[in-house]
Amino acid sequence: MANRHLSRSIVLQTLFEWDFSPLGENKGKKSGDPEKIKQALIRNLKEFAPGLEDDAFVSNLLDQILKKQAMIDEIIEATAPDWPIDKISIVDRNILRIGLTELLFGDRKEVPPKVAINEAIELAKTFGGENSGKFVNGVLGAVYKEIGEPGKEHQKEHPIISNRKKDSNSSKEPVDIAKLPVEKKGAALVYAQKNNKENGKIMFALVHDVFGYWTISKGGIEEEESEENATVREIKKEIGLDIKIEAKLGENEYVAAHPSKGKSLKKVVYFLAHSEYKELELEESGGLDGARWFEMAKVPELRIYNDIIPLIAKAVEILSKK
Repeated sequence: MANRHLSRSIVLQTLFEWDFSPLGENKGKKSGDPEKIKQALIRNLKEFAPGLEDDAFVSNLLDQILKKQAMIDEIIEATAPDWPIDKISIVDRNILRIGLTELLFGDRKEVPPKVAINEAIELAKTFGGENSGKFVNGVLGAVYKEIGEPGKEHQKEHPIISNRKKDSNSSKEPVDIAKLPVEKKGAALVYAQKNNKENGKIMFALVHDVFGYWTISKGGIEEEESEENATVREIKKEIGLDIKIEAKLGENEYVAAHPSKGKSLKKVVYFLAHSEYKELELEESGGLDGARWFEMAKVPELRIYNDIIPLIAKAVEILSKK
């Protein structure tokens, strides 16, 4: 139904404003002023869809998303455990919020699950990045598979929804980071000189994730294993390079949620490393879909996570002094 597709587009536009501007509060995870958000919706309806007959659908969908947002975001993080909600692009995370709201809380007679998924994929293809459709399809498909098809005996609630209902009469304590299990990872920004050492251009090896970002290759550090040895092994495993670590670039940590293991604190240490220039061999992975060498001068043009940019800048500074 064309009107419904337009309606979802209007909701996405409003959510984008809410997520990007002071309509909300904290990046990625917001509450914001409901009245200001509704005013933005009314403005967008007048500007982009004057005379839309299905404005009740638009209002109800937005209300549901805002009411269920915390739970929906928890489901997104559980389904894509390596990526906190604020690392997913604004467009993609709000398309997921629309799709999951319709999939989990909508009227299935009015909007069947497969229609909700397909509509979200179309929004991703229209408004998202090159890999947005694939990513949205993966997340919604995983949730759909978990809850089962409507009308069948194995249909069930998503476990996060069930847990929320169990906890509804009790106050939920904030996560105590000190009590979370720790997962250590080693990462290396690998550089090489193409052609020869005297005149060759410096190249960086980067990996591309399903969220559409270029980032630094990394892997797990086992207990009692040195950060350097683990990083050398994991880079060889992930992109097929034999590296020599030259400097430490920094550290980062974040909380991630796994659907079966629960929440954990991930600590990543980043190194600058050198290798010979050779073709990259990307390990098959659900989170990565590409690996390439880039000239150092071209890296600023890429779509890169904000917390990775200072690490690359530090690497460039180190290399410029050689």
